[in-house]
Amino acid sequence: MFKHFFDFVKEEHCDLENSGDFLKTMGGKSFLNGMYRIFNEKSIAKWNDIVEKSFPKYKKRINVFGYDWLGRIFALNKASNTVLLFEPGTGEVFDIPTNIVDFHNVEIVESHEDCLLSEYFDEWFEANNNYILPVNKCVGYKVPLFLNGEDDIENLEISDMEVYWEIMMPLINL
Repeated sequence: MFKHFFDFVKEEHCDLENSGDFLKTMGGKSFLNGMYRIFNEKSIAKWNDIVEKSFPKYKKRINVFGYDWLGRIFALNKASNTVLLFEPGTGEVFDIPTNIVDFHNVEIVESHEDCLLSEYFDEWFEANNNYILPVNKCVGYKVPLFLNGEDDIENLEISDMEVYWEIMMPLINL
């Protein structure tokens, strides 16, 4: 079911029946040198709460499942069964009009620059001596873009992801 994703991230194929099995089996894993990660099952409730506090409009409307190197969180919109992208560095939310299976098999595989900013990651990765981000870290903006920060490598720093979101939360809600 997730064959294209597994091929793209060079992960051994698993015979999974549905997206729930995928998330449970892949939970806690990191792919593409830390560019994309999937939340482990134990941390989902905590991250749902953090995202909902940062973006109160989405309270009880989402289920987080993954995150990228910039600390941006992907969640399933419970009402539409489509993917939402929550960006702490810009304070914005984007609707990705696809289900979780197609998000992994099509969007990540065919549009990785759009959904994971893969070229920007490669630039950052090279500038940081090929540092592979641990699952609890992200690359956050020193000055968020919504506070006129520059969208360049010099404005990025490695942060604890939970701390980054906690710092951004009140700024997003100004």
